Amino acid sequence: MRTDLFEFHLPEEQIALRPAVPRDAARLLVVDPLSELPIADRTVLDLPHLLRPGDALVFNDTKVIPAELDGVRRRDGGTARVAVTLVERLGPDRWRAFARPAKRLKPGDRISFGEGRDLCLLGGLTATVEARGEDGEVALIFELAGAALDQAIHDLGNMPLPPYIASRRPADAQDRNDYQTVYAREEGAVAAPTAGLHFTERLMLGLADRGVSEHFVTLHVGPGTFLPVRSADTAGHHMHAEHGMVTLQTAKALNAVKADGGAVVAVGTTSLRLLESAAGEDGWLRPFAGETSLFITPGYRFRFVDRLLTNFHLPRSTLFMLVASFSGLDLMKRAYAHAIQQGYRFYSYGDACLLSPGESAP
Repeated sequence: MRTDLFEFHLPEEQIALRPAVPRDAARLLVVDPLSELPIADRTVLDLPHLLRPGDALVFNDTKVIPAELDGVRRRDGGTARVAVTLVERLGPDRWRAFARPAKRLKPGDRISFGEGRDLCLLGGLTATVEARGEDGEVALIFELAGAALDQAIHDLGNMPLPPYIASRRPADAQDRNDYQTVYAREEGAVAAPTAGLHFTERLMLGLADRGVSEHFVTLHVGPGTFLPVRSADTAGHHMHAEHGMVTLQTAKALNAVKADGGAVVAVGTTSLRLLESAAGEDGWLRPFAGETSLFITPGYRFRFVDRLLTNFHLPRSTLFMLVASFSGLDLMKRAYAHAIQQGYRFYSYGDACLLSPGESAP
């Protein structure tokens, strides 16, 4: 499909720079293609009343690491400032990362992180550039390894805010809490599963009282989630792979929910993509451990997920293409136009949607 079909204009002032307080006070746009009222305005705190007893929420329990590191490159007596975003651990002391500006780096360069800060680490944190690839990618070898390196990253790093926030304000101590779900436990993400940011202990208790069960899967979100689709056609876009896991216990529990007539509600596009990757053609969920690069565009036949809770997404993004696949492109364009007209807050710290499928979905 042509990518310009997924274009829309968003006023910059509707990009949320901080989350709602409390989190569950965010607005919720309910989109149901088969309802007499296909677009309705609610709040996230209404969620228990929008689901049925016996339904199941599926959360992504990945935990965001403070993957943004500010450093100084040294070479031949000269220095240059660089910023590094850790992406994937390659070994006890090695990381794949994106550097800005990457043109300042070459193999053999040494980068010192955290200079001028009060560190408990003797000598701070230093890495050597092992290799440089395309699009700003570098491989780094650190002088620390294992748990010591993890601690140094936590001491020195900043939360890797999305570019549409980071370009307007720096990450701060408040983001350490705000850009993390209340149920995060499996470290490895460099971007938050943002639909989950709306959940509070109060909301979780309300859902449990309603008879809605909670289940957890893990997909470590990578920076590719923010990359625009640059090709003129969706067929020309390559999705970055992300590592995910669905346990046997979770698969059995969710299959039982479906067998009993309950709806499986994915909290976030990351949970949905992982569940769809783990589901077979027969509609049954199976255990999964590995990488997924599933790219969902209109025409995709959903195998397992019945409803989707998600935030508002960027134009021409793979995530807007996914929600258009789920509830229909024309309706999602109308829903987004309604949200803009009504002053909804967009993107990672913004408001949410509860989507139901159109006639083509199972």
